[in-house]
Amino acid sequence: MDQPQPMPSRVHVTEVGLRDGLQNEARHLSTEDKVALVRALVAAGVREFELTSFVSPRAVPALADAAELVAALEDVQGVHWSALVPNVRGAERALAAGVDSVVLFVSASQTHNARNVNRDIAASLAGFTEIARLLDGSGVELRGAIATAFGCPFEGDVDVAAVGDIARAFVDLGARRVSLGDTTGMATPPLVTERIRHLREVAPSLSPTLHFHNTRGIGLANVMQGLSLGIARYESSIGGLGGCPFAPGATGNIASEDLVYLLTEMGIDTGIDLPALIEASGLASRLMGRALPAQVSRAGPRLSLSDGDAVATARG
Repeated sequence: MDQPQPMPSRVHVTEVGLRDGLQNEARHLSTEDKVALVRALVAAGVREFELTSFVSPRAVPALADAAELVAALEDVQGVHWSALVPNVRGAERALAAGVDSVVLFVSASQTHNARNVNRDIAASLAGFTEIARLLDGSGVELRGAIATAFGCPFEGDVDVAAVGDIARAFVDLGARRVSLGDTTGMATPPLVTERIRHLREVAPSLSPTLHFHNTRGIGLANVMQGLSLGIARYESSIGGLGGCPFAPGATGNIASEDLVYLLTEMGIDTGIDLPALIEASGLASRLMGRALPAQVSRAGPRLSLSDGDAVATARG
């Protein structure tokens, strides 16, 4: 049994709404609108973004402006930009654009990996070797991401050993960080514990990041479990935008403002200003032309008070 981990005093929040959020939306934002949203998030204190993905524009047209988006934000200082890449061509484009890190992603489920990138897991991992060589000496960090790490919508349960095998492969590629993706909201607190304990056994040099979806309403319960295990890195999406276009029923990520609210109320520092983050979520909602699923943006922080005189009084 591993030793109890102290609750982190500071948590790093990576905003994935511009990538994982927008890739599944019917409305495609212009580069100008994306830049406005990013700047609002930076003003709120967000300092790490998974900004886009250098995938085929035909596969994910919402992210066709990846290079243009990075270029439009080159004046922003003190922020880490990462981008998802599926292959060598994507990595070359990401390097040319000037991102700080590239994220190599593979599913722990063979079926989902085939749906997602049209190859099996072994072929995906083999292809990453050339990307690692390309990045070597470039100053751009290599990170890993494991999709369907807690379950697959096509295969059901995913063996924890499969997750561990992929994690070790990422270590061999030189990665220091890996994200465990809850692609369709199948994570539960016991599964979070099982996965983290296994990773600490088989790939102790990796720093895990947890990426939860709120498909079944327990995204923040899974965050609480991660915190109890000492995990200090989480990915979230402004307003709860998101899902996976290659997985049926995948709804949005946990909302950034809901996550920051939880952490703030627990006395855990994020460096993010919650009222400003709520304002950024309002901008996201206006840009998307619809209400977003985040709850804190609707209700406000816990001590957002109402004017008693503005509320109708019951009459007996």
